[in-house]
Amino acid sequence: MKLGSLKLENRVFLAPMAGITDLPYRTIMKRFGAGLVYSEMVSAKGLIYAGIRTRELLNSSTEERPLALQLFGSEPNDLAEAAKRIEGDGELIDINLGCPVNKVVRSGAGSALMKDPSRVQNIIRAVRAATALPLTIKIRSGWDQETINFLEIGRVAEGEGIDAITLHSRTRSQGFSGDANWDQIRQLKDAVAIPVIGSGDIFEAQDGINMVNTTGCDAVMIGRGSYGNPWLIRDVAQRLQGNPSPLPPTLQERKLAALDHLKLQIDFAGEQRAMYEMRKHLCWYVRGLKGAASFRASLNQANTIVDQSELLDRFFATVESENKEMNVS
Repeated sequence: MKLGSLKLENRVFLAPMAGITDLPYRTIMKRFGAGLVYSEMVSAKGLIYAGIRTRELLNSSTEERPLALQLFGSEPNDLAEAAKRIEGDGELIDINLGCPVNKVVRSGAGSALMKDPSRVQNIIRAVRAATALPLTIKIRSGWDQETINFLEIGRVAEGEGIDAITLHSRTRSQGFSGDANWDQIRQLKDAVAIPVIGSGDIFEAQDGINMVNTTGCDAVMIGRGSYGNPWLIRDVAQRLQGNPSPLPPTLQERKLAALDHLKLQIDFAGEQRAMYEMRKHLCWYVRGLKGAASFRASLNQANTIVDQSELLDRFFATVESENKEMNVS
C-alpha cells in the first residue's frame, strides 16, 4: 500500500483519537501490526504559539514509524505554517475535517469545515503548497443528514492534490451513534481516483474484511475497536493478507499487553500522570472478563502505580484460577 511516496507494510491503520493515541498507545498498536499510526490531533495555532503541551503530542520513537501527524484548525495560513513546522516529526500530514467535539467545532475547525467546501479547498491548497510530505484528510459524511456532501469534499480534495481520503461514514450530528453507512465509503471510492480509507464500526476482524469487500476501500482505519484490544489490529491485518485468524489472546497475553502498556506510559509521562492516564486503558484490557466491574471500582481507588500493578496481577490470577476450577469440574 502506498500513500503518495510513503510505502506501508499493510492497509490497517490506527485512527487519530484525542486523549488516546499518545506515543505509548501508538507503540502498542504498532507492535501488533498497524501499518500506519496517527497522532492525536494537534492544534495548528498551538504549534505556532509554541505551546509545550502541543509539542508533546509530537513526541515519537523509531519503533512506531512511519507516523502520520494530524493537524486541526480553521485558517489556511495557520495550517500551512503548522505543516512546515512539523515536517521533520513524521512521514505524513493529515488534516482533521471530521472531529465532532463542540470545543473544536465552535472554533470553526473539525467537522465544522464540512459546511464550507470553499474553505476546505483553500486549506488544502495552502497546506499542499507548504509541504512535500504525503497529505491526507479525514472527513465525515457531512454536517447532518440534510447536508451530506462527502462526495463534493472528496472531489475538491482530489483536485487540490490530496494523496488519500479517510471517510468516517457518519455525519457530525450523529456523533458516534447509530450505524456507520459503509455504502458512502463505496460511493467515495467510485468517485475519486486516489486511495480511500474506510472508518467506522470495526469492532471484530470480520468487520474489517466486510468493509473492504463491500466498499472496495484501499485501507481500513480502526478507532474505538482498538481500546484494550490490539489483537483486532493484528487479526484484521492477517485476514487481509489471506492468512487465517490467529487464536484469541490468552489471559496471560492480555495481562502482558496491559503491563507493557503501563510500562510505556510510565516511561512517557512519569508515574503520577501515568497512573491517571492508565485507568481507562487497564479497564479496557479486562473488559468482558468476569469481575471486570469490581476491578474497575478498585482501580479508581488505587493511589500508586504499584497499587495498579498489584490489582492487575490479582485480577488475572483470580480469573485464571476460576477458569481452572470450571475446567476441572
